[in-house]
Amino acid sequence: MKIKHLTVYSAIIITASLTLISCGGGSSSSSDANTPENVSDIVIGHELSDAQMLNPINYSDAGAGYILKNMFYPLLSIDFNTLELVPVVAEARPEIEITEDGKMNITFKIRKEATWDDGTPITPKDVEFTLKVIKNPKVDNVNNKPYFEFIEDMVFYDDDPQKFTFKCKDVYILAEVQAGDLALLPRSIYDPKNLMDEFTIKQLSENQSELATNEKIVEFATDFNSEKYQRDKESIVGCGPYELEEWQTGQKIVLKKKENWWGDKLAGQGMFFDINPSKIVYQTINDQTTAKEALIAGSVDVMRGIKAKDFQGLLKNDKFLNNFKSHTPPQMAYSYLGLNVRKPKFSDKRTRKAIAHLIDVDKIIEKIALGYGTRAVGPIHPKKEKQFNNNVKMYDYNPEKAKALLAEAGWTDSDGDGILDNTIDGEKMKFEMSYLYNQGNDSRKAVGLMFQEEARKIGIVVTVVSQDWSIFLENTKQHDFDMYYGAWVSSPIPNDHKQIYHTASYNGGSNYTGFGNDETDALIDAIRVEIDEDKRAVLNYKFQEILNDECSYIYLYYPKERIGIHKRFDNAETTAMRPGYRLSGFSVKSTNAAQ
Repeated sequence: MKIKHLTVYSAIIITASLTLISCGGGSSSSSDANTPENVSDIVIGHELSDAQMLNPINYSDAGAGYILKNMFYPLLSIDFNTLELVPVVAEARPEIEITEDGKMNITFKIRKEATWDDGTPITPKDVEFTLKVIKNPKVDNVNNKPYFEFIEDMVFYDDDPQKFTFKCKDVYILAEVQAGDLALLPRSIYDPKNLMDEFTIKQLSENQSELATNEKIVEFATDFNSEKYQRDKESIVGCGPYELEEWQTGQKIVLKKKENWWGDKLAGQGMFFDINPSKIVYQTINDQTTAKEALIAGSVDVMRGIKAKDFQGLLKNDKFLNNFKSHTPPQMAYSYLGLNVRKPKFSDKRTRKAIAHLIDVDKIIEKIALGYGTRAVGPIHPKKEKQFNNNVKMYDYNPEKAKALLAEAGWTDSDGDGILDNTIDGEKMKFEMSYLYNQGNDSRKAVGLMFQEEARKIGIVVTVVSQDWSIFLENTKQHDFDMYYGAWVSSPIPNDHKQIYHTASYNGGSNYTGFGNDETDALIDAIRVEIDEDKRAVLNYKFQEILNDECSYIYLYYPKERIGIHKRFDNAETTAMRPGYRLSGFSVKSTNAAQ
């Protein structure tokens, strides 16, 4: 549940024949007795690219994650509608104990109904095995390992074989979320030789470098990292409601609903047990224009991330309107302009505030985002009502205020050349700056050109620079910029601000702008260990006020997703959680024709 950098990639243009995706739409080739006549219950969702792999421990791409969530169930997950943490394989949320020595114990109990596909019960030993896999030093999951370092041991109970406790190094607000987010693996499938049996969680937590050369550790990891556990449908086995039926590389991945799945006994007890489509097809079409035409034709049932201009066109297309519903749910993400506060010209926050007053965010939303966004004031999404500070004031577009703040900070046109200048740390400098964005992103380019013109009017020279995505990322990480356009995407879990805003994250983390001091670091550290939501809200309110006042980030907007879903489906609600919908919940309407 890591925060990930969000960008918009240029689509790879390929020739895609609609005959490859003609199994969708309103006709039925696979319906059961409960499916209305002539209406397929198969749901076909569009994807821009193939999944990297279907290994739930080693994958790193979001597309694979959406598929794997239907195949591998965790102890806990986030409810689609309420955005609250709910039990899945666990029978309830865990008991959490803060020990006298400042550590944390998290105790779970597994549902009695939960079984593997062969009918054997899921036990704490399966949880232990999954954690062992993650902690195996040779398993290829470098991005995943750090999120489970806080678990140092496990305790089992003879008097209750379905109960276990994670013993944690520290108190941490995300401990429950991360501990519950294990995509459980059956030992019999993933470790048929029992190679991991002799190692304990404690050993794997403490002796990573020593165990890296152990023959059994290496043998297990070599097998686990292999293509067998990435693509082989016989070897990719979880306790979720769907199994892999087919993978045609570059075309589609098909999941089939399991017969006699254990969760069917819990139908009506939450979204994770209300499973409907007999099959889910993830259809790969690399070109968005081709995908949009497939949607209109009814060859694809669901498409997200539709370009804003295309989406507006669909809303005027009769064929689309007759067969599809449009949805624009908010995304758990925000876009922003980052200022390098450790550069002399931006060291005075009055200068940074002046730049904020030159950004016409309302115009950006209207003209560039085409209305698919709402003003942002900070990193906490308004959906997190308890933690979101409604009292933080947005910077309005106000060039006169910008001029006044710049004058206060010492910026004047002392030599009459039309460019502001200032003497900082004994050095005279003109107000010239660069605006950095990733190549191919026309929206970010447009924002830069808009800012360039506003800045020119008051004597600031802005150079708009595009860079290849990899170079752009490297320059922001190395703090080699004046201002850049970025975006972050997260999830409904509690905000841990350390990755982006702590000074310890300046080198090696994601604090690209150089924000922070001892006060803000202490505040971030306090938020990370405050379990009480009300007390954490007080801290988060203060943190948002400081962020706003320091203005290292100029927050732009929380984007809205753009989704089309075929009308033949019930239970096709959308959500702020990515990807914006839950295909496994879709059911066909009670009528026998698409509306």
